[in-house]
Amino acid sequence: MNKKLKLWELNRVSEEDFSKQQKFPIVVILDDIRSLNNIGSFFRTADAFNIEKIYLCGITAVPPHREIQKTALGATQTVNWEYRESLVELVKELQESGTVVGAIEQTEETVFLHQINQIAYSKIALIFGNEVDGVAQEAIDLCNHVIEVPQFGTKHSLNVSVCAGVVLWEFSKCFYE
Repeated sequence: MNKKLKLWELNRVSEEDFSKQQKFPIVVILDDIRSLNNIGSFFRTADAFNIEKIYLCGITAVPPHREIQKTALGATQTVNWEYRESLVELVKELQESGTVVGAIEQTEETVFLHQINQIAYSKIALIFGNEVDGVAQEAIDLCNHVIEVPQFGTKHSLNVSVCAGVVLWEFSKCFYE
């Protein structure tokens, strides 16, 4: 029999230890995310995958907010985050500091997610866009790469927070293995 573990048997790090541990050099940028539940999901996923920081841009709501907390389950307290009004200015600033910036989007020229080993970086920022309009074209124009999640069904996109789980796991594996 394969016994399901109880929460206290998972041996998770404490919030204090988590705040001190070395984070993976991955930054998440949320570009005009409308759904508070999606924002909360990003925080929870960032906590799970040891992400360095989340930037909230444009109309993206910021904690504390009851609707964000419903899906974040406290991760707004453990994940480092910052609000920035201008996505374009943030992208330029990150690139000037040596961070490679990639948009998660579908464009004419993309790197498919399973090919990210072709991207050279010591630190990467990944932009996730608005639920309807995606990542702003002016930001895509500045990005070093556009990364696409291959899909094989009839729909043309994933929910943005589901997409984040897939993408962040793939990038986190580079540091986990």
